Amino acid sequence: MVNLCPVMSNPGWPLAKTVSQRTSRRESGAVQRKSRVSDRLGAWRSHHRLVASQSLQRLLTHPLASILTWMVIGIALALPASLFIALDNLQQLTGGWDSAARISVYLHDSVSESAGRRLGEKLLEKPEISDFSYISKAEALAEFSTLSGFGSVIDELPDNPLPAVVLLQPALGLGSAEALEVLVREVQQLPEVELAQMDVQWVQRLYRLMELGKRVTLALAALLGLGVLLVTGNTIRLAIESRREEIEVVKLVGGTDAYVRRPFIYTGVWYGFGGGIVAWFLLLGLVAWLDGAVAGLVGLYDSQFELHGLGVAGSALLLLAGVLLGLGGSWLAVSRHLGAIQPQ
Repeated sequence: MVNLCPVMSNPGWPLAKTVSQRTSRRESGAVQRKSRVSDRLGAWRSHHRLVASQSLQRLLTHPLASILTWMVIGIALALPASLFIALDNLQQLTGGWDSAARISVYLHDSVSESAGRRLGEKLLEKPEISDFSYISKAEALAEFSTLSGFGSVIDELPDNPLPAVVLLQPALGLGSAEALEVLVREVQQLPEVELAQMDVQWVQRLYRLMELGKRVTLALAALLGLGVLLVTGNTIRLAIESRREEIEVVKLVGGTDAYVRRPFIYTGVWYGFGGGIVAWFLLLGLVAWLDGAVAGLVGLYDSQFELHGLGVAGSALLLLAGVLLGLGGSWLAVSRHLGAIQPQ
């Protein structure tokens, strides 16, 4: 915490000037001055700079306690941020998978090839479908025979057991699971269709899991943010109690609540900012540690995926979150405990 009584150590301080002017007026009985707005604003800025620097200096004079507090705040910030990084990378990895989603429409045996192609052309008129392809029963059997390796066995079959298929390609703007499911149900109701099935339903399940992960991460971030508020508030409360006598002296000589509150608020801000820096370094080390393993894994699949960290915007948001949580925790502590301290 900063020196709350700069009157004794800094004769040029605005409060000292005020006390000195009042003493001079009592001695002379005739001098009266009015301070200009610019002078007040300059004194206000000077006081903020001094309080901010002295708050940081006081934290650095007790490095062990400050580092422990910064580590607690940093770990609380890094946990939800690491989950956000994981979800963001997973979303980038699966970003192009929904474009490969296709709807396989299996036709009844009674539907002729010409009727199947007309059905594909009719479905192509829907804005939800961008393209289609028709696979006849013979083409389906030939493809299955080639891929399965059971050509000789299939040749012995008396009839072709495979149905004709119409492959539908959804439009690029139709990427949500709900829209795709609605489209599948509409196609399933057509009289020519025996079964309509989406080929990448597992991708849609993955998207649902990612949405659940986002909500869990937000809930965890809220709980850990509350923890940061409580840690900062309790630290500031202890600082207020340890300087109770000094606060009473400052209020006794005319210090306002805002004047006394300011150093504690800046202390909370420095706690939050330091915790954000610690969280940033923890995440940087985590991404660097996982990068080699991820690169080796995606190399086996000939993928161009690269593991990404927070980036500039994410780093700034992390530091801002730390500062705001530190500010909020210190403000709550000061609002609750500082007003109860009054000079006797």
